[in-house]
Amino acid sequence: MTQPRPEHPVLLVDDEATWLASFKTVLRFAGVDNVQTCDDPARVLGLLNERPYSLLLMDILMPRLRGTDLLPRVREAHPELPVIMLSGLNEVDTAVACIKAGAYDYFVKTTERDALVAAVKRALEFTETRAHAALLRSLLFSDRLKHPEAFTGIVTQDPKMLAAFRYMEALGPTRLPLLITGETGTGKELAARAVHELSGRQGEFVAVNVAGLDDTMFTDTLFGHRKGAYTGALGAREGLVARAAGGTLFLDEIGDLGPGAQVKLLRLLQEGEYLPLGEDVPRLSTARVLAATQADLELRLRDGLFRADLFWRLGAHRVHLPPLRERAGDIPALVAHFTALAAKEFGKNPPPVPPEVLARLARQLFPGNVRELRAMVFDAMAGYGRGWLRLTLDGPAPGPEPA
Repeated sequence: MTQPRPEHPVLLVDDEATWLASFKTVLRFAGVDNVQTCDDPARVLGLLNERPYSLLLMDILMPRLRGTDLLPRVREAHPELPVIMLSGLNEVDTAVACIKAGAYDYFVKTTERDALVAAVKRALEFTETRAHAALLRSLLFSDRLKHPEAFTGIVTQDPKMLAAFRYMEALGPTRLPLLITGETGTGKELAARAVHELSGRQGEFVAVNVAGLDDTMFTDTLFGHRKGAYTGALGAREGLVARAAGGTLFLDEIGDLGPGAQVKLLRLLQEGEYLPLGEDVPRLSTARVLAATQADLELRLRDGLFRADLFWRLGAHRVHLPPLRERAGDIPALVAHFTALAAKEFGKNPPPVPPEVLARLARQLFPGNVRELRAMVFDAMAGYGRGWLRLTLDGPAPGPEPA
């Protein structure tokens, strides 16, 4: 089951039933599939009071109640709702009057259909961004997570990490891309999985490391191909974008993408479209895109290695995971956590860890971060017999063995 786009419906109001059905189909092919129609303007305010809407499109010339008369009442009752006014005639004075009355935009429905579809997408993005900003403000001023269970895979009490969690929680329910930065081993994929869980999306979480994929491999892996698209393509292949339909596509090491692949990813993000190898008609994607990198994208941007438009599209919402050396206070809890996991895997009882070892661990640089600490603990547990858990560290050995 895919999540409807947008989350709240678009309301189309016109006394012409054929136009309502026609434009609803146009929007569906454009990826806007949560649309409600109404052919009676007298019902509009009641519908708006019953449930939230993301956008209202309303004809001006309707019997019994003109759209220009209804617009001020809608703006008074629902000031946050964008309203696009429609007309069968190109009347400059009417357009100006509608904009002054608070309309988001004005279009001639008979001749400006493509521009109207583009305006609908812009208005929905505007609504989603504003709703996200309000949610973000409420969560960032709170010290508590509403859904801490989404982050159970990440052991921390570090203030920087908890602030990052609150930001991810705010972004979770939206469709907005998110760029997760941090050194190797800091937990970027775990963070992405948490965002997917918070999103409530019913589709899969699909992860792919795009480092080393050239343009063709990137296209084939993500977008797939049809039979005969190239020599050796003996059958059709469904790409990972299709597999992530209604879910989340996580692109790791996004900073290593080549120029051609960057162009295709930008189109996927901007238009929600992709083109499998060997096909001529673009397909629509319902997957949300999350990305991660350990590279400095701003430096790559300055060096001409990363597109500016893709950088700003991805980087508009960013969360940074600090390295382990900056959250040394988490090390005792992490060691206890990994010791318990390793003990269970090796069929042993969890051993004690000398306090001096924990103190020395807090002074380590850990270039591999949490992943390095996990490997260190598991390696120690593999050879553990009795007494203290002995981790491989420089410096004097710990004190006497426990009795």
